[in-house]
Amino acid sequence: MSEVAAREAMEYDVVVVGGGPAGLAAAIRLKQLAAASGREASVCLLEKGSEIGAHVISGAVIDPRGLGELFPDWKERGAPLDTPVREDRFLLLTADRAWRIPNGLLPPLMDNHGNYIGSLGNLCRWLGAQAESLGVEIYPGFAAAEVLYDDDGAVMGVATGDVGIARDGAHKPGFQRGMELHAKYTLFAEGARGSLSQLVMAKYNLRDGVDPQKYGIGIKELWEVAAGRHHPGLVIHSQGWPLANDAGGGSFLYHYGERLVSVGFVVHLNYANPHLSPFDEMQRFKTHPALRDTFAGGKRLAYGARAINEGGLQSVPKLAFPGGALCGCSAGFVNLPRIKGSHNAIKTGMLAAEAAFAALGENRARDTLSAYEDAWRGSWVYEDLYKVRNVKPGLDRGLWYGTLHGGAHMWLNDVGLGGLVPWTLRHKGPDHETLRPASEMPRIDYPKPDGTLTFDRLSSVYLSNTSHEEDQPAHLALRDAAIPVAVNLARYDGPESRYCPAGVYEFVDAEGGGRRLQINAANCVHCKTCDIKDPRQNIRWVAPEGGGGPNYPGM
Repeated sequence: MSEVAAREAMEYDVVVVGGGPAGLAAAIRLKQLAAASGREASVCLLEKGSEIGAHVISGAVIDPRGLGELFPDWKERGAPLDTPVREDRFLLLTADRAWRIPNGLLPPLMDNHGNYIGSLGNLCRWLGAQAESLGVEIYPGFAAAEVLYDDDGAVMGVATGDVGIARDGAHKPGFQRGMELHAKYTLFAEGARGSLSQLVMAKYNLRDGVDPQKYGIGIKELWEVAAGRHHPGLVIHSQGWPLANDAGGGSFLYHYGERLVSVGFVVHLNYANPHLSPFDEMQRFKTHPALRDTFAGGKRLAYGARAINEGGLQSVPKLAFPGGALCGCSAGFVNLPRIKGSHNAIKTGMLAAEAAFAALGENRARDTLSAYEDAWRGSWVYEDLYKVRNVKPGLDRGLWYGTLHGGAHMWLNDVGLGGLVPWTLRHKGPDHETLRPASEMPRIDYPKPDGTLTFDRLSSVYLSNTSHEEDQPAHLALRDAAIPVAVNLARYDGPESRYCPAGVYEFVDAEGGGRRLQINAANCVHCKTCDIKDPRQNIRWVAPEGGGGPNYPGM
């Protein structure tokens, strides 16, 4: 084989990894500050999706607080948030009944009036256009695959992955080396369970002294419903059925736009029963008598799934390290009971940008942005998470106890009596440790999909527009090829075949007898659930070639 050429390098003041709300806000804020001060600041943003917004998926009811600070005139600029919330409903479900909690009993912070229903992916597309108009260099379709370090051990940038490598490692005719992007500061805004963010947290011990991050998997469909069943501005959340009391989660239905309804289901990934299938729980949820008529005569337009940070305040790591910082869901700023994180992502992206810009003005480079740590702890993001810090630990003690406990805790904070509960409950452990042996847990019989209201995985993945180059190294690798059969199948009845919402993992007959795990990597929607939930942490998720994965239309 001929010698591999060295990678070319490009130099920037700041490199941003990830084109979600946090990364885009950081890039925009840097350029805003540079323009206001009459200085130059070169900013590059990498996005592994084929375009900005391609991998972005959220409910979404969007709190515009962060957006309003980034662009006070966002409405005049034409941001795609056109449906204000008009009505909130919160339901507790049993198998055949829906009990509505009166709005007057809900904590005020759960009130969605003043928020907007829309597509977070489309909002990011709009933010991307704003960033480019300010001079940010945006490179979609380029996956940051490696963190680069200088001789002092500080982050000096990232490298994009090589392209044109065959599954066997050979170089195809179109092989190209990745690029190195060097920076004075590198901001990681990859979203929940970002692969490079995990590496820098480990290298710099950023999680020392904080609780494990907790996660849920959110599964979403976008529907076009019949005109008579559409109620623009209606927001419905639920808890309870179809989940058992020992498995946390909930649902959302958001009516917006032109006859659009976003329906989704979130399952907390600390569930114990390996027979549970989050995808099938979501399909079953739509059949509830109080909800199924919403979809009568409608058409499913899109499907997707993504892991969600749920740990809250207790799980936020140290954010700054030599040469860079974590922003948004890379660090975990989701407010779980509100099911909102984009406002906090935008704000933390702005705060990181402000700290980096101040450091550049002092001719600093690749040191630790301690001002960012101080800024976020003094911001409304910290207050937002502090008020709900005990909700998730309460839910982990059971659905009904957790709902009452969390509601009481939020009420006390809302009326200014938060001092009566000064303690902070702790998370018990990481989500991959919670599965019980399959023999100890009840089986769950899920009904077959009807193809009208409920669907199978493969037809759903088709609607995600997921695409990967088939002849490339698998981005889902096993650290030990024996564990899936010897441990996961034998002890837990192969949970990866159920927790994956895209049919990536299936156990098939092996040549010579027995079973083996087949990995259908081309199906992967980049939700990261396998990276989180695998009981032995045996699955290693790395970014595939840039541009691969889902291409979500308006999710």
